[in-house]
Amino acid sequence: MKLYMGIDWSSKKHDVTFLNEKGGVIQTATIEHSAAGFHELEKLRSQLQVTPEQCVVGMETAHSLLIDHLWSEGYEAIYVLPPGAVQANRGRLRQSGARDDRYDSQVIAETLRTDRHRFHPWGPGSPTLQRMRVMVHEVFFWTKETVRVANRLEAILLRYYPAARYVFSSWPTRIVCAFIQAYPEPAATASLTWLEFQAFARQHGYTKRRELPACFQRLQQPYPQVRPELAPAYREAAQQLAAALDQSMQVKQVTLAHLHKVFLTHPDAHIFDSLPGVGTWLGPALLVKVGEDRQRFPTANALQALAGTCPVTSQSGGRKSVRFRRSCDHQFRQIAQQWARSAVKVSPWAATYHASVYARVGSHSQASRSLANRLLAILWRIWQDGTEYDENLHLQNRAKRCQPAPASRG
Repeated sequence: MKLYMGIDWSSKKHDVTFLNEKGGVIQTATIEHSAAGFHELEKLRSQLQVTPEQCVVGMETAHSLLIDHLWSEGYEAIYVLPPGAVQANRGRLRQSGARDDRYDSQVIAETLRTDRHRFHPWGPGSPTLQRMRVMVHEVFFWTKETVRVANRLEAILLRYYPAARYVFSSWPTRIVCAFIQAYPEPAATASLTWLEFQAFARQHGYTKRRELPACFQRLQQPYPQVRPELAPAYREAAQQLAAALDQSMQVKQVTLAHLHKVFLTHPDAHIFDSLPGVGTWLGPALLVKVGEDRQRFPTANALQALAGTCPVTSQSGGRKSVRFRRSCDHQFRQIAQQWARSAVKVSPWAATYHASVYARVGSHSQASRSLANRLLAILWRIWQDGTEYDENLHLQNRAKRCQPAPASRG
């Protein structure tokens, strides 16, 4: 006997529906998001006289303690359904459009019962991959936090202290945060000498020594002055934001270093580390998004669709349209396009391909996405084969494909 368990999850409670193999509702329940609630779920399943191995479980997220509990209890057939698939199937059982959480759990179970073959079962992956996945999400968080705080700090500096914003050519950097802490207002730099400025740069590890004279010159430029009564308030806000920005960048830097160390211990690290332009961040990020299960992506197009690099083609009758793919893993698309921009700097063929697409479409974003689509096809091939990327071999294969067809003999 096989049961289909649909779970509509939330941070505080979960609605559960059990269906039999014919689609009949056997049991519904609402459990708390707690150890007691998880125990209640196991009690319900036991009362139905089925084992975890006989249950096919569906939910809409893998980022939950509930899915960790299910895996540890021996549920082997767990499916994480895309929210779009659940939304598209809500009209199966009700045409009125009425819905609630319990109904959604039934839709999830029914979708699995009829269309299970369309989805790939979820698995947590190896312990190394699980650790990397957490750290990649942390890097994304700290990147967004850094941008958010940096934008706010920049707005305040432009309002009362433009010299601090432009003194160093790179923004945001930790030395800028240290400069704002040491010299929080224009009056603090009025008596700053060249020797003192050099000593400050050395103390904070500034490596662009040839740029120091230009930095000091920018600091000495005349800028409009803020009203004296506003300066203390802006000074305090800028120092607080500089401290927060410095902390954010430091945590991100430490997380990236730890991520790369863990990445190097993964069996597939040599594949992703061989890719052009991946560096210390993109290699681990791509490995986390691609994963370890070779059966999850039977074709390169499946991987490209998840990353959102390939367009969507709609055709009906004599009409055909090609449009931007919106339904995808947006983090994966960001990683893939970042990889494309990085590959252009180190790979001649990637730079040539990007330039040719840009000349045709006039959009750097679209050109990067097209290049990312090509790169993902290469990644899929070497990932499936377990081999490393070889630039010379790729160029040879491209040359073979680009050879003109032999002339026909008439």
